[in-house]
Amino acid sequence: MPNHRPPAALPGTPHQVTLPAGTPAYRVHSAHRSATAFNPVPAHAFYDGGRFDSTPYDPYGFVYVGLGVAAAVCEALLRSVPFAADGGPRLIPRVAVERRRLSYLRLAADTAVVSLMSGADLAAVGQDTWLVHAESAEYPQTRHWAHWIRRRTEPWAQGFVWPSKREPADRVAVLFEDRCTAPPLEPAGAPPVDFGTPEGERWLNGVLAPYHAHVAPARPAAVHLATTSTGTDI
Repeated sequence: MPNHRPPAALPGTPHQVTLPAGTPAYRVHSAHRSATAFNPVPAHAFYDGGRFDSTPYDPYGFVYVGLGVAAAVCEALLRSVPFAADGGPRLIPRVAVERRRLSYLRLAADTAVVSLMSGADLAAVGQDTWLVHAESAEYPQTRHWAHWIRRRTEPWAQGFVWPSKREPADRVAVLFEDRCTAPPLEPAGAPPVDFGTPEGERWLNGVLAPYHAHVAPARPAAVHLATTSTGTDI
């Protein structure tokens, strides 16, 4: 498991690719946050946070997007959700989808990113698939590597792109606010899908169905029974 410290220098030349303006992008985010807004809050250096979040050691606004709908949904909701031992569907806790939505976006300008798509791409930055496949317990180490790669691809790298761990046929990307001269994302025109509505939950379960997952059923409301005219509850 190569979660060692980064070397003193890059072992190769990072692979620069351009994501062209107009590329569709999909974001699962809190309903209170604008779909195109960067997350301005650094993660703790050692606890919680995402794979390539900023930290107080390298603070920057960041935004994650899927370059396919399935990647956006699966990366946001299937992280560390195991398959049931009895073969039943994976259940997504309702708290994970409440007050969240999927927004349809596109890149507003050509965006230069570090490709982490292939073994050769990863080797150029001293890594292998651990960097893009590690589970959340090792995200403090992947964040450290992200900061190291960012420093060595300054000023051109506006983000990273890599294969989705939960849907390898799709790509995901992270974009860095401090490397973007203008907002890199814009609405694509379609209305967002609010997961907290019945229609949004049905849509979401349709996306999750091929992954043998769905939102956990709502708990039945508590039944309140009155007895006599004294108003005593039982």
